[in-house]
Amino acid sequence: MNKKKSFPKWLLWAGIGLIVILIGAVVISITAGGFYFLGRQSENTQNQLSDNNETDKTEEMTEEVIQIENQETPLPTETSNPEITESPTEETDLDEDNIFSSGQMPCSTIFDYATTADTDAYQAVVDQLDPVSKETDWIYGNPDAPITILEYADFQCPACPSFSLGIKNLVDQYPESMRFVFRHLPLYSIHDKAYLSSMAAEAAGAQDKDKFWEMHDLLYINQQLWTYYSEEEFVSWVVVQAEAIGLDTDQFETGLYDEDVRQELEENTNERLSMGVNYTPFKIVNGRIAQSNYSDIFGLLSIYEFGGYEQCPNWVIDPEKSYTAKLDTSAGEIEIELFADAAPLAVNSFVFLARDGWFDDIYFHRVLEDFVAQAGDPSGMGYVGPGYTFVNEIDPDLSYDQVGVVGMANSGPDTNGSQFFITLGPAQQLDGSYTIFGQVTEATLAALDDIARRDPQTAVGFNSATIIYGIEIIEN
Repeated sequence: MNKKKSFPKWLLWAGIGLIVILIGAVVISITAGGFYFLGRQSENTQNQLSDNNETDKTEEMTEEVIQIENQETPLPTETSNPEITESPTEETDLDEDNIFSSGQMPCSTIFDYATTADTDAYQAVVDQLDPVSKETDWIYGNPDAPITILEYADFQCPACPSFSLGIKNLVDQYPESMRFVFRHLPLYSIHDKAYLSSMAAEAAGAQDKDKFWEMHDLLYINQQLWTYYSEEEFVSWVVVQAEAIGLDTDQFETGLYDEDVRQELEENTNERLSMGVNYTPFKIVNGRIAQSNYSDIFGLLSIYEFGGYEQCPNWVIDPEKSYTAKLDTSAGEIEIELFADAAPLAVNSFVFLARDGWFDDIYFHRVLEDFVAQAGDPSGMGYVGPGYTFVNEIDPDLSYDQVGVVGMANSGPDTNGSQFFITLGPAQQLDGSYTIFGQVTEATLAALDDIARRDPQTAVGFNSATIIYGIEIIEN
């Protein structure tokens, strides 16, 4: 066993101070509406997903924004999606003669996986990996949950803390629907304490399974502190952390250098690397390689937590008739003339969801002065949709040129779901990229002034938010 080096007290207090700051930042972001900010108005901030290097993929959840001509417009999207485009969507050419020919409206569900050569290659790797084991895997949350997020990660990987801690927070919010499975993938060739930090988590978990997750959090929250330590300094630091969470430090230090555990860890790591699990975080959602950080997860949450839909909706509108929606809200009644002729898919989905109660008792979760009031997400986070998506329907004769225009939010072309918005001022910068499917009637426009303004970046809770009690669909 290596001799333990005395740990400087000033550095300990500095570490504790950093922990307090980081925890405070996490709490602020959680209360701001989900565990990440949902977007902001800025002319300079870019919506980026970057890869630091070949084996250490930094794929943090990006702010949900629309970028048009380099000016960001803060409209939250259905899901987190790395392929948000800056280019307006081409005019959609739907075959009106055949669109109603089948019993279901055309759409894509969360189970309709779009793949690429890269994802196919990694899926072949995933298919060879061991199934999740309740006996041998580190599992956080309901062991029998319908949603499984499996992550291969390295505690010294710069991209891993945001994903791991974010997923743990989601599991805390939806404990019956989700489980998070952690497997080690120490990238020892680029991280000098990759193995040692994994051994620290294993040593903690050997005393108590819950302590594995406490050490998991401590390692990630303090990663920027200990990653620059020497191995001796790291050991001194991590022993102090072990004592702080109630572990037997002698037993912990013994576990830190357990040769059998280290050998198994090295064998598993080398086997996984040889199979093609060659970057971190390597993320698998319900047996499928994750193509982005959260979109697959929120799609599944829609189904298993919020009663979303595994299949495309049936056609419920008649192309020969017109439709009006009456929103019963805490700000008063809002009546919307629906444009079924211009946007049959959007109107059919809206009518289907309204009649099925999807919009009942949900909030206008994002309301920005002179821009939009957005609703349609039962979680209030701005990421959840109905479990299916459908294409954009762009009518060049329609424009977001006035108050009361009703459009579909999306996370890029052809990703419409349940979230919709009502303009609170002219917003022609949205023309060509977002389906227009309705207009608030002149008689109820005044109610828009009474919708409570709410910026998810700064809002805490929903106490003052405007609620939609229900939507009545009138067939004319």
